[in-house]
Amino acid sequence: MHSFWEKQELLQYDVAIIGAGITGLSTAACIREQRPDLSVLVLERGLLPTGASTKNAGFACFGSLTELLADIEVMGPDQMLELVEMRLSGLRKTRDRLGDQAIDLQVKGGYELLPKGDDLQDQLHYVNKILSSLLEKPVFRWADEQLKAFRFQGFDRLIFNQYEGQLNTGKLIGQLWQYCAAQGVRIITGAEVTAIQEEENEVRLQTPSGAFTARQVGICTNAFTRKFLQVDLAPGRGMVLAIEPEAPLPFEGTFHYDEGYYYFRDFYGKLIFGGGRNLDKATETTEEFGMNEQILKRLQDDLHEKLLPGVGYQVVQQWSGIMAFGDTKQPIIQQVSDRMAIGVRLGGMGVAIGSCVGEELAQLLVQQ
Repeated sequence: MHSFWEKQELLQYDVAIIGAGITGLSTAACIREQRPDLSVLVLERGLLPTGASTKNAGFACFGSLTELLADIEVMGPDQMLELVEMRLSGLRKTRDRLGDQAIDLQVKGGYELLPKGDDLQDQLHYVNKILSSLLEKPVFRWADEQLKAFRFQGFDRLIFNQYEGQLNTGKLIGQLWQYCAAQGVRIITGAEVTAIQEEENEVRLQTPSGAFTARQVGICTNAFTRKFLQVDLAPGRGMVLAIEPEAPLPFEGTFHYDEGYYYFRDFYGKLIFGGGRNLDKATETTEEFGMNEQILKRLQDDLHEKLLPGVGYQVVQQWSGIMAFGDTKQPIIQQVSDRMAIGVRLGGMGVAIGSCVGEELAQLLVQQ
């Protein structure tokens, strides 16, 4: 039973957002920036964001060369360019809103490692030409001369991208949280929405502890959205390891290989390494957190044989995050009813596009 005061001030809102990850918090921030007169609530089922917002490797990237080539095969060069533009714009919005220092963003550049025999000379120039409308200097260039200093094994070529960066996604969410609170957004964690009931003048959001109501609702639950709606997406689990090497790392920056399915970066002397979902996509198409032993073994083999050959190390932590994918990497941002809209299916690029998706979703909700 709720009191008069609770009903008046704590349970009723103009807009409610389900999901307190990068997209949900960015949506809430945008709404209050545009309409400070609207009351905004964010509900999160976990104590921390549940999906992948704080369970990734902390890349501020927009796609390696082979990733973008794969995107061109699926969606064509124009849509690939649109997607890269969204990723770049999203990263700029996040940086402008929070500041680089607050989220520990460092632009050290990114690299793609290619196995022996790969020759992408023509494709590199082709993609650089497409991206020239977005970035002044060529995005990708050969950096084979650095391979020896990096001491990797099993790779023959190296591509450098000067624009790629890395950040601390724990700080990113923490800063977004503080920013939203300063804007007057109310954030409640441990409040799982178990049912959504759209009524004539409001939407009722049921939780185990009671119900909230709002005139508009934004759903930002990404891989878990099918709990509420039939939507074209599939969950994808990603595994990440934190490694403490016994010797200083001979490299800095972000690294990709195998079309971006494997990725690693330095973090103040540690190595953050993840990926391998392509080894067992059927098992990894899941909403369950956990570790896949087949993939874990491949990651450990690659550490020993390719990334840190001859160097002792200790895996100090391992975790998984749940992303959302579809037939295309374009996110879904759309009105689904008179009082509800969604911003989901971020294709493993939530750090880059979360703020852009949030801005577009905020516009839909404010217009209604």
